[in-house]
Amino acid sequence: MTVDQIIALLPYQDPFLFVDELTEVSSEGITGNYTFQKDAYFYQGHFKDKPITPGVILTECMAQIGLVCLGIYLLKETLFESNQPQIALTSCKMDFFLPVYPDEKVIVVSEKEVFRFNKLKCQVKLFNKKKELVCRGEISGMISV
Repeated sequence: MTVDQIIALLPYQDPFLFVDELTEVSSEGITGNYTFQKDAYFYQGHFKDKPITPGVILTECMAQIGLVCLGIYLLKETLFESNQPQIALTSCKMDFFLPVYPDEKVIVVSEKEVFRFNKLKCQVKLFNKKKELVCRGEISGMISV
């Protein structure tokens, strides 16, 4: 399965798609990136005159790349037949260290911790362009086809 096929199977679209590119994909983890555009809807009012990316959006970016894209890759054989993955986030725990500003590119690195009975648990990290750790945590979800 190619990275373009993985992205095409994502159940998201603009303005709620937070995956630009996948740079590494294996059965043990995934790396990808996204650039937060300055005209994104969530910057309006967050925060007044000093916009930063909301933590929930950073978490969503990490979930889309680190959990959903990896889950699609891990279920690649089944997805070729059905093409309709269903994903449900079951839990997440995040620690935030630095802000992400408009027009900033972030890199998500996810390592598979457990994949059993279509439940995927990953350790995820999000870095800025200076390779500084912005946030990290654990995300789990159920993936079915």
